[in-house]
Amino acid sequence: MAPATSARQTRTYAASGVDFSKRAEALAALLRAARYRAPPSHGRPRDAPGHFAGIVRAGRETLALTTDTVGTKVLLAERLGRWEEVGEDAVAINVNDLAAVGARPVGIVDTILCGRPDARTFRALGRGLARGLRAARCSLLGGETAVVREIVRGIDLGATALGIFPRGRAPVLGARIRPGDRVVGVPSSGFHANGYTLVRRILEEAEVDLRRPRPGTRVSVGAELLYPTRTYSGIADTLADLPGVHGFAHMTGGGVRNLARLSDRARFVLDAWPPPPPLFGWLRDLGGISEREMYETFNMGIGFSLVVAESAIGAVRHRLARAGAPDAREIGRVEAGTGVTIPPLGLRYAGYAG
Repeated sequence: MAPATSARQTRTYAASGVDFSKRAEALAALLRAARYRAPPSHGRPRDAPGHFAGIVRAGRETLALTTDTVGTKVLLAERLGRWEEVGEDAVAINVNDLAAVGARPVGIVDTILCGRPDARTFRALGRGLARGLRAARCSLLGGETAVVREIVRGIDLGATALGIFPRGRAPVLGARIRPGDRVVGVPSSGFHANGYTLVRRILEEAEVDLRRPRPGTRVSVGAELLYPTRTYSGIADTLADLPGVHGFAHMTGGGVRNLARLSDRARFVLDAWPPPPPLFGWLRDLGGISEREMYETFNMGIGFSLVVAESAIGAVRHRLARAGAPDAREIGRVEAGTGVTIPPLGLRYAGYAG
């Protein structure tokens, strides 16, 4: 395996082709241009700027809607000829965004853009989708498969998820977050489906053999990196009705900065973040990535976070264990201020975009 870089230069997500600030600027331009509000008879959108899902009141029901793609992780799946994992990802990444506003997933529609449909590949994707649907306890309602050879050579995979708020439940949007609240983290199952443009760049430059294990492990690098996204919708559904639960955050693209999306009147001090799993450190060292870049690009071992009143910690821990997350742990606290800090590493992020 060749060294990652000759001069050990620091690798960044932006240099790999995904510039977070430029994406935010482009998105802001789109939203300004697409400004339109339907008449009340067609539903009343609820303002939730920066949050993980769109929310609308339709008649007597409140609905949540979100959409996302698996991104360039599909290129890794294609290279290894393994598609089940990304099929599961397509469900998990979307229901986890619903979970982050306290919505219960009820259905998914998938989107597959491809250059050439292949029955064997689609069958494997279907098995992965089924695993994800089972974990989220929701249904596949339909979808779209488009053969667009002029646009896509391989496969682009995504989904849209619909969620409901059971009668009496309000969306959990962080409005009750206060100084003194605790931040509880639920571990991830790996890189999930974020940052793979940077991951793949590092692997290619270092000429890593994806079918061989890292030193000290028995599982191939490819299998580790393809491991599917952990599903958190059941955890959020179990906890969303507790008065002491003030906010949820899906630790997806943007890393720890996702917590800043919950409130612009709180500082999230992550002074008890656990040591990330070895896979993260291996990639950091392989690519010469700074700690700042790692924590603003990847989940770093925590895939979902809860902001909880200190008085509710006992009840939350009990419910987390019952919901299949006995591995959850306190990772920080809330103070007056703004942004996200990780004091042991000397890291501070002003907000979600910076």
